[in-house]
Amino acid sequence: MPGPDTRVVEIRVPGLVGTSGESLLDSTSVVDVAGDGIGRLIRPSDRLRRPAPGPVLPALGRSIPRILEGYLWSGMTSGGAAKATWALLFPFSLANVAHWMLPPVPEGKRFAAILGTACRAILRVASLLLTMLLISQLAVVSLDLFAAQCLAPGSPCLAGAPSFLRDFAPLRTAIGVVPLLALIFVLDRIPSSDWRSRNRLHRVHSPAPLQPQDMPRTPGLRTLHTVAALTCVALPLLGGPFRLPTTTFDLVVWICALTLVLAALVASTVGFSAGPVIRGGLIALAVALVGIAVVRRTPLPAGLPGGGLGGADGTVEALGAAMVVVTALFALMLVPAALLGRSTWKHLPHRLRPWLGGWAAAPVVALAGLLGGGFGAGLAVALRQLVGASDLRLPDTYVLVTVLWGAGLALAVVLGILGFAVAVPLRRLRRGVPKIVALMEIGKEQEEEAARVWARASWERKHLHHLALVVALAMAAGGGALLVLRFGFGQLPGWFSTLSAIGVFALGALAAGLLRVVFAAATTPKRSRHLGALADLVCFWPRAAHPTVPPSYALRVVPELADRVKEHLADPGTRVVLSGYNLGSLLTVLAAARVIADLPPEDRDRVGLLTAGSPLQWGYQRAFPAMLPQAQLSDLYKDLDGRWRALCRGTDIFGGGVTTWRHRVVAGKLLGDGYLPGGGTGPLAAEADEQGVLVLGGDHWLPDPMRGPTGRHRWAPGVLKHTDYVVDAEWDNAVAMAAGLGRPRPTNPRGEQGSLFGDFPQMR
Repeated sequence: MPGPDTRVVEIRVPGLVGTSGESLLDSTSVVDVAGDGIGRLIRPSDRLRRPAPGPVLPALGRSIPRILEGYLWSGMTSGGAAKATWALLFPFSLANVAHWMLPPVPEGKRFAAILGTACRAILRVASLLLTMLLISQLAVVSLDLFAAQCLAPGSPCLAGAPSFLRDFAPLRTAIGVVPLLALIFVLDRIPSSDWRSRNRLHRVHSPAPLQPQDMPRTPGLRTLHTVAALTCVALPLLGGPFRLPTTTFDLVVWICALTLVLAALVASTVGFSAGPVIRGGLIALAVALVGIAVVRRTPLPAGLPGGGLGGADGTVEALGAAMVVVTALFALMLVPAALLGRSTWKHLPHRLRPWLGGWAAAPVVALAGLLGGGFGAGLAVALRQLVGASDLRLPDTYVLVTVLWGAGLALAVVLGILGFAVAVPLRRLRRGVPKIVALMEIGKEQEEEAARVWARASWERKHLHHLALVVALAMAAGGGALLVLRFGFGQLPGWFSTLSAIGVFALGALAAGLLRVVFAAATTPKRSRHLGALADLVCFWPRAAHPTVPPSYALRVVPELADRVKEHLADPGTRVVLSGYNLGSLLTVLAAARVIADLPPEDRDRVGLLTAGSPLQWGYQRAFPAMLPQAQLSDLYKDLDGRWRALCRGTDIFGGGVTTWRHRVVAGKLLGDGYLPGGGTGPLAAEADEQGVLVLGGDHWLPDPMRGPTGRHRWAPGVLKHTDYVVDAEWDNAVAMAAGLGRPRPTNPRGEQGSLFGDFPQMR
C-alpha cells in the first residue's frame, strides 16, 4: 500500500529527432542531472538553473510528489559533420534492417533454421555488392567523368580550370583516385564506432526478452568490405571485369583483382573471421593492387571510343547485374522461410500479422539496391549538368536507371492520387462519422473534421506500407525487364525517352536533395532534422548484415534507462514510470522488459510503462515479427499486471492502439480484444469518462480535438494528431495507473468525488 512517503518518478523518452528538453518535460527550462552530453538525463529547472520538482500527481484522492526526468538521445543520430555522411549509408542501413525483418524460425524446425541461415548469408552478399556498387558509381564520377573526360587535355569542360590540372598527368590521376581512397578510409572507420556505454555493467547482455541483440563485432566482415571497395578502384583502371588487358603483367594484376573480389563474396556468405595479421594482409594486397593500377594507367586515357576509361562502365554494369541476381535469389529463398514461419503467427488477427506474410524483407533489399543505383546515377547526371558539359559520356546502363526511376516516380504519383484523393474520401463517405468518435462526444461541429482526419490516418496506417512495397516490387520487376530488353534486344522503345527525362529529373532531385541535407547537417547541426529522422528509423537495430552502418543507439539507451530505473527503486517509497513517445515508446518497452527480468518479484510492482503515439503494433510488431513477437509482448503486459498504459488517438497517423485490437462499437460501448492482466488475450469493453476518454484494456483512446479547457491543465485547440500528448489531462491519469496508484476519481460539479470506472484492484 502507498504510504505518506510515496513518490513517483516519471522518466520520459522522446521519439524522433527535434524534440527539445523543454517540450519533452513541458517546462520553460531544463537542466542536465546525469549523462555525458550524448545521452542526457534532464529535469525541470528553476530560475537559478537548479533541478526543480515536477508537478504533483493527483492519485488516491491526494497529491503524490512527482519527480520528472527526461532522457534525450538525439545526439546519437544527428548533428556534426561526421554524422552528415550517414546519409550516404542509407541503402546500407536498409540492407541491415532487412536482417531484422526476416520471418521467425519455429522451434524444432531444422529446415526453417537452415533457410534462415541461408537468407542471412545472401543478405551479407547483397550488402557487400552495395558497398562495391557505391564505390564503382563514385568512380564513374571521380575517375571517369572528371579526371578522364572533363580534365582531359583539350576538353572544353571546366574551361576556367588551371592548365596544370590537365597537363600534369599524375595530378590528374590523383584527382580521380584520392577522393575514392578517402571515402573508403571513412567507411572502414565507421564500424569501429558505437554508442554502447563505457560502463561494463551496461555491456552485460540481459537474459530478458525483447532485447536488441548485440551482434558480435565483425572485423572480418569489415575487412571484406574494405578489400572489395579497394578492388572497385583498381578494376576500372585495369579495364573492367569484361576486358582482358593486353600485357602479361596487367593480366596478372587483373586476375588477382577479380580473384580478390570473388574470394570476398564467398567469404561473406560464411561470415569470414580471421586474425588481425590476415586481415591486414588482405587490405595491404588490395592497396597494392590499387597502386599498381594507378601507375600502369597514368596518364589517364582520353581517346577511347566514346571517351573516358571504359572500364568503369563494365564494373558498374557487372555489379548491377549481380545485385539483381542476388536480390531475386534472396526473394526466392525467403518464400519457403516465410511459409515455415507462418505457424508462429497464423492464429493472430490479420491486422497483427507480419507484412506480406513475413516476406517484406525482400522488397526492402530491392529498395536498397534501387536507392544505391539511383543515387550514383543521379549524382553523375546532376554533376554533369552542373559543369555544363552534356557531351560527357556516362555508362549506357544509366539510361535504364533513369527510365526505371521515371516509371517508378510516375507509378508512385498515380498510386498516391488513387489512395489519398480517391480511397480516403470514399472511405470517409462510406463510413461517415466513426462510432467511436460519437462516443467521445466532442461536439457536432468538430465531429466532421475529426472524422476526416480519422479516416485518412486509419487508411495510412493500414495501406501506406502497401504503396511503398508495391512501388519497390514494381521497380525491381521493371529493372529485370529492362535488362532483358536492353541486352536481349539491343534497343529501347522510343517512348522511353519521356520516362528517361522524368527519371533524370527525379534522380537529379534525389542527389541534389541528399547532398543539400548532408551539407546542412555538416554546417548547421540544428537543421539536420530530416537526416536525423531517417537515422532514428534505420539505426534502431544493431549492425548485422552490413558492418558499415551507423551504430545502434538502442544498445546504449535501453540499458541506461534500465539502470536509471534501478537507481530510483533503491528508495522503497519510489515508484518509477517509463513514459515513451513515438519511437521512444519502443525504447521504453525494451527497457521495461529488461528491468522486469532483472528485478526481484517484490520490486516489480513499483515499475510502470506508458506509451503515447506508438507505432509498436501497426508498424514495428508487423515489420519485425521475429524480434517483437506478440507472445513476449503479452508476457510483458502480464508481468506489469495492468501497469502498461498506452495513449492513442485515431487521428494519429504514426501511432495507434498498442495493447488492443479488433475495435468495434456495439450498443453504445467500445469493444475489442487485447492483452489481459492475468495473461493471454481476450475480449474487453470500455466506457467514456467525463472527458470523453475511452479506456479499453491498456489503451486510452483520447478525443481529438480535446474538449474545452478544464482550468487544471494546459489546453491546445484543434486536431492534434501526433503532437502534444502531454497536454491532455489523461496523461496524468495514465501515469497514476502505470504507477499502480489506480485512476484518480473525477470531481463532479458539486465537488464530490465519484468514479465512472471504479477502483482498480492493482492499487498498492
